[in-house]
Amino acid sequence: MIIQSINAENWKMDGGAVFGVVPKAIWEKLYPADENNLVSVTSRCLLVDKGDRKILIDTGMGKKQNEKYYKYKYLFGTDELLLNMHKLGYMPEEITDVLLTHLHDDHVGGAVHYNKSGELMLTFPNAQHYVSREQYDWAVNPNPREAASYFKENFEPIRKAGKLVLLERDQTDRLPGMELRFYDGHTRGQIIPVITQGSNKIAFMADFIPSVAHIPLPYIASVDVEPLKTLQEKESFLKEAVHENYILFFQHDFHHECCTVKETNKGIRADQMFKLTELDKK
Repeated sequence: MIIQSINAENWKMDGGAVFGVVPKAIWEKLYPADENNLVSVTSRCLLVDKGDRKILIDTGMGKKQNEKYYKYKYLFGTDELLLNMHKLGYMPEEITDVLLTHLHDDHVGGAVHYNKSGELMLTFPNAQHYVSREQYDWAVNPNPREAASYFKENFEPIRKAGKLVLLERDQTDRLPGMELRFYDGHTRGQIIPVITQGSNKIAFMADFIPSVAHIPLPYIASVDVEPLKTLQEKESFLKEAVHENYILFFQHDFHHECCTVKETNKGIRADQMFKLTELDKK
């Protein structure tokens, strides 16, 4: 099995949205902001190559929305999902499976694009796309708090093409080498995959724990729909991560890609920080 980190884009978010009730004077010591209170984030995806199955986890925000949309995303840098896949030797037609952790725009937008004729097309036309049934139902009938994060053109073309698989909570083993976990604090039915590679277990954190700075329990994004549930879910997961020596892979941390965690007198904190490419050296 080969696991590749692929960055779909770099962008910026308001620091208050990223860190919720934690005061800026505290969180900025861990994660710096610019003069406009914006913090740099990534849309870091993961490609799991098992030979006959090539599984992509999330797709970034894509490039098909209008100018107003991107004005508030503050994109920077030259990273693009397909460009970076190509650099690693992969074509979109080779992808057999796409796991969508949830259907917020920055996680699913790259799964669909406009062709030259203005038609919506699947970016990975040969892939089955997986999302939880609860998240899909949540996305097609969004609550006012999340409505601005759901665009039906990001996922309805997948369903219409017969390529969308809706997972129930007991379907935790639908993708080889992965255990699919369901968490609800950020949004209903978010899937967090835990990937087994030899003796390593790599947890793709999505928006559950977006960065190293979010490991302390009170550090919860203001966009989470049920922050107290996130708090409970994080506490349980992090205890397990310490006990099982999980590797946490961060989708949105601009500064750090992976870490392990340890128990300290201040609670569970990051231990060793590294990139996936450095894993074999550890």
